[in-house]
Amino acid sequence: MHLEPPNTRLESFKDFAKHYLMIVLSILTALGLEAWIEHTHHAHAAATASAQIETEIRQNLADIDTDIAHDSARMQSLEKLRDQLQADVESHATIDTIQQHIHQLAPGDIYLDWRWPNLRQEAWNVAVANQSAGWIDAARLRSYSAVYAAQDAMTRLIMMDAPSIYDGPRMQNTLLDVRTGDYQPRDLLHVVNQMCGVASEATHGLQALAQRIRTAVPDLAPDSGKPAAAH
Repeated sequence: MHLEPPNTRLESFKDFAKHYLMIVLSILTALGLEAWIEHTHHAHAAATASAQIETEIRQNLADIDTDIAHDSARMQSLEKLRDQLQADVESHATIDTIQQHIHQLAPGDIYLDWRWPNLRQEAWNVAVANQSAGWIDAARLRSYSAVYAAQDAMTRLIMMDAPSIYDGPRMQNTLLDVRTGDYQPRDLLHVVNQMCGVASEATHGLQALAQRIRTAVPDLAPDSGKPAAAH
């Protein structure tokens, strides 16, 4: 800030006080303007970051809902096949009868195909990296943080649980035996039951995650939303 010295002699205390007051007011005005500009910049950065984060969360929710529908359908199909195989094993049904039931309930093939969405968090990472997250309203920021923490935690959990539920190599070998027509029905029952477990784990995991996200940010359904507050 540049201040011009008075080009006239101050004849009295009153003149000095006036000049001093003008200097103080100039300084306060400049500081106030600077603070207002900084606040406007922070508010704009916070609004931009919030909009990007909310778009990302809505897309993640939409992807979660899509995969819930897929995994749930697979779970139900596999459960029907498992229940029929269990009934056939218990009744000592012939291989021909079991094959007929397999073709009815799994006309294409027996497969797992469970899905878990790629939950994005680029917008959140950028907001944290450029510090615009710090200018978002504190309560809203906590909600966003809870969403991304839930995504990370649930993804890690399902990726650890899934391999413990089923034996991948055994599943591949048994399904190959089914295709060649030389298999043990009880072995197939065990494999299909494991496949049901994975599909069920994925479905319920996604349902739980969707519920946690909607609880944290109830206004961020995929087809709605409103701007977040900034400070």
